[in-house]
Amino acid sequence: MIIKILLVDDHAVVRSGLSLFIKVNKDLELVGEASDGMEAVQMVSLHKPDVVLMDLMMPGMDGIAATREIHQKYPNVKIIALTSFSEQNLVQGALQAGAISYLQKNVTAGELGNAIRSAYAGKMTLSSEAAQALAQSAAQPQIRGEQLTERERDVLKCMVDGLNNNEIAERLVVSLGTVKFHISNIFHKLGVDSRVEAVKLAIEQRLT
Repeated sequence: MIIKILLVDDHAVVRSGLSLFIKVNKDLELVGEASDGMEAVQMVSLHKPDVVLMDLMMPGMDGIAATREIHQKYPNVKIIALTSFSEQNLVQGALQAGAISYLQKNVTAGELGNAIRSAYAGKMTLSSEAAQALAQSAAQPQIRGEQLTERERDVLKCMVDGLNNNEIAERLVVSLGTVKFHISNIFHKLGVDSRVEAVKLAIEQRLT
């Protein structure tokens, strides 16, 4: 049994390290690498991997959006979120988008190998940080908008003001990829699917 792996990370050094790890495991095969979410979707279509190791924070299409699209188009592909972050909204967002597992990048080689094999078998693996974030989320009553960070509220205010993504990036002095990442989080936290819905809800509930 050979498990075909696709690596998705915007840092070449991270991909290089993961590539070396995969090559020393005889039951794993690296079939491709991608540096952003859009490329990841294309590579899944091209190479048909069994498991995708997905970074979440990337320019352009972020990992959550890519996970959602891949899961919708290729439901048999198992996606492992592999990130440096463990915030509640990221953990929830990745799992709701279709990731089967959520791991920190400080995971050991043995733990990562076990998580890949478990994912291939349809079993979930969560880092202790991700499990704790989910437990805290379950214990807290959720009110739409209350989980927005200060920066997400800044982005939402810009959206209410009618700014497009490039204009938001210029006003807040951040990259376009960062703006898209924040907007993805805003949509998730507010439970909406479009910019119009987000702005409407922000105005109605005075979120900015």
